Amino acid sequence: MSIVPGLRSPYAKVDRLVYFGRMLDKIRLHGAGKLPADEYVANLGKGFDKRCCGFLRISYDELKARVMAGTDSDVSLLAWVEERGGRRLDEDCELWNSFMMKRGFRDEASSTLAKRIHESGFEGKPILTMFDYIDFDEGRDPVSARSWEGQR
Repeated sequence: MSIVPGLRSPYAKVDRLVYFGRMLDKIRLHGAGKLPADEYVANLGKGFDKRCCGFLRISYDELKARVMAGTDSDVSLLAWVEERGGRRLDEDCELWNSFMMKRGFRDEASSTLAKRIHESGFEGKPILTMFDYIDFDEGRDPVSARSWEGQR
């Protein structure tokens, strides 16, 4: 995949949640015409975006409309989402973060991860999870950066 300026790591948190900020980045970049269509656009609102919106109990389209309507900060957008879908307990956020950060490690996504690693020529890289794969694929090294630390 491409290195996309302004697209953060899935490990990066907004308040208590991993991935949410990345989803916001993709929405904003797509709206600005800066998200590579051939690599990202077909999956907007699907995959991890869909899981994140499901966890937050909000529709992707509703979130997208809110993001595109203004200049809300990431934290303000999360507060707005929580007003609509309900605030999650700290324990729920901990489970969400742990699940997302470990996706692809000895679970039903392992075969998909192995396939992507092979297709990208990343055999031998220390990729254990989908988040690791995304970071390597976008030119970041989450292992050297220890991206998962401080994300609990």
